[in-house]
Amino acid sequence: MTAASAKDELLGGRENLLVPGVARWPQDPDKPVIRLRGVVKRYGGRDVLSGLDLDIHTGLTTVVAGASGSGKSVLLRLMNGLTLPDAGDVWLFGENTREVSPERLLELRKRVTMMFQSYALMDSFTVAENVGFPLFENTSLPRKEIMQRVEELLATLGLEKAGKKLPSELSGGMKKRVSLARAVISNPEVVLFDEPTTGLDPVMIAFVDDMLRETRERFGITSVIISHDMTSTMNLADRLAMLEDGKISTYGTLDEVLHSGSELVSVFFDGVGRLEAEVKPESRATSQRLWALGPGEEALAELSGVSKHFGPHQVLNGVDLIVPKGRITVLIGGSGSGKSVIMKHIIGLMQPDEGTVKVFGKDLKQLPSDELLKLRERFGMVFQGAALLDALTAAQNIAFPLIEHRFPKADVKARTDEILEALKLTEIRDRLPNEMSNGQRKRVGLARAMVTRPELIIYDEPTTGQDPVLTRYLDDMIVEAQEMFPITSLVVSHDMPSAFRVADQIAMLADGRILAAETPERLLQAEDPMVRRFIYAGTPEGERAARELAASDG
Repeated sequence: MTAASAKDELLGGRENLLVPGVARWPQDPDKPVIRLRGVVKRYGGRDVLSGLDLDIHTGLTTVVAGASGSGKSVLLRLMNGLTLPDAGDVWLFGENTREVSPERLLELRKRVTMMFQSYALMDSFTVAENVGFPLFENTSLPRKEIMQRVEELLATLGLEKAGKKLPSELSGGMKKRVSLARAVISNPEVVLFDEPTTGLDPVMIAFVDDMLRETRERFGITSVIISHDMTSTMNLADRLAMLEDGKISTYGTLDEVLHSGSELVSVFFDGVGRLEAEVKPESRATSQRLWALGPGEEALAELSGVSKHFGPHQVLNGVDLIVPKGRITVLIGGSGSGKSVIMKHIIGLMQPDEGTVKVFGKDLKQLPSDELLKLRERFGMVFQGAALLDALTAAQNIAFPLIEHRFPKADVKARTDEILEALKLTEIRDRLPNEMSNGQRKRVGLARAMVTRPELIIYDEPTTGQDPVLTRYLDDMIVEAQEMFPITSLVVSHDMPSAFRVADQIAMLADGRILAAETPERLLQAEDPMVRRFIYAGTPEGERAARELAASDG
C-alpha cells in the first residue's frame, strides 16, 4: 500500500464503531461537517448567541476564542446537538438538529465526541475501563476485542503501563492522554475540545499541543478547540474564529485573523511569544536571586530543605525558597507540581517531613497552636474562583472576616467603606455576586482579603481559565494592590506570561524542587536547558532545550 493510499484509508476508511456502516463525511470545502446559520441561544432572557454564523470544515482544526462568558461552551453544545438553538439552524453532517427526530439526532451525535477540560474520568474505573467505556456501553463488540483496541490505543499514546491504574494514580498529563484516548476510541469524525490546556504549565501545554496535532493526523479527525491560550492557538489553528457579542466577529486562517485589524484580536494576541516585553520596568532593575537577599532586604517567609511525602509519593524534595518582604513573588508550576503544598506550609496548614519553614521570622514547627492561629491573622487569601458568598452583597462579603473576628460595628463600616473606595468598588457595593462581572468578583475577593490589613497576600491561581483580557485585568489588579498597600504578595500560578507581567521574582517548581528562582530579567538569560524549556515551551527555543535535555539523558 502506498503512503497516499494509506492516508486515504485513514481519513476515509476508519469506521465509526458506534455507527458501523456509515460513510465518513467527505473532505469537501463546500460541505462543512458542521454549519451554523443565524444561531440564537438565550438563557435567563439574555441572548448569549445572537445570529451566529460558522462553518467547521472536515480535516481541519478550528479554534474558537473569546472572552470568558461569551458563549464558547454553549457553542460546543450546539455543535454536537446537546443543545438546540432558539432561532437559526445548526446542520450536523448535513442534517438540521432542530428538524430530525431525537433518535436520529442521537445517531448523529455518536459521530462526535468531546474531551472535557476537567478530564471527566470515572474514579472507580481503571484507565483501560475508562477508555473502553464508550464501546462497552454503545456497541456489542466482545470484551476481548474492546480490550485489545484499548491496549493498542494506550500504547500509541504512551500509556501502555497505565491500563490497570486508577485516575487518582495519574499525573495531570496522563489524565489528559486518557481523556483523549476515550474520546477517539470509537473512531469519531469530529472531536470537540473544551479548554484542553487550562491549568497546565508551559511544558505540559506544549506536550498537549503536540498530542492534539499528532492525534488529528493519526486518526483523521476534525477538531474544534475552545481556547484561552493564544500561544497554543498559534501552534494548532488551521482556522480561527473570534466570538464577540454573541457572533463570530472575525474568521479565517491564523494569518488572516491576525491581520484583520480586529481590536479583540489585537488584545488577545498582544505580547504572545514575547516574554521580554512583559517584564515590569521596576523588575528589570532588580538583580538579586530569591535565595540571596540584597542589602537591606528582609525575608517574610523562608523554606529551607523542605521535603514532603504523601505515602510513597514525594511531592517536595528539598525546597529552598525565600519570599522577600514588600515584593511580588510568583511561584509557577503545573498541576500536581506541589505549588499548593508549598502554600499550605507557609500558612501553617502542613508541617514538613524534613526542613524548616519560617514566617515573620518564626519557625512554624516550634509555634504552639494558639500562636499559629494568631500568626495566620496576618495572612490574606485571594482564591481562584473568588469564593464569594452568594447571598451577601459586595460590601457584606468584604465585611465578613471583620464580623467573624468580632470587630466593633463602627470599625467594620469604616474599614469596609475605606477598601471599597480604594479598590473602586463603591458603585457595586450593594450588588450580589451573580450581578457582578468576573473581574468585579475577583476585585471583591481581593477587597475581602485586604480588609483585615494583612502583611502577606497569597493569590491562588488567579488567572486559571480566564481569557487574555481578564487575565491582564487581574495582573494589573495584583500590581496595583502591591503599590497601594504595605504588603508582600505570593502568587501561585501556572501562567508564564502573567508571571512575567506581575513578578519582581519568579520561582519555578518542577519535580518537587525549585528549578530556578530569579528576577524575570535574569530568567530570560538562563542557560539551564530545563529552565529554558519551561520558559520557551511551544517555541523553537523550547524545542532546542528539550533536545538538549534528551541528549544529556541519553
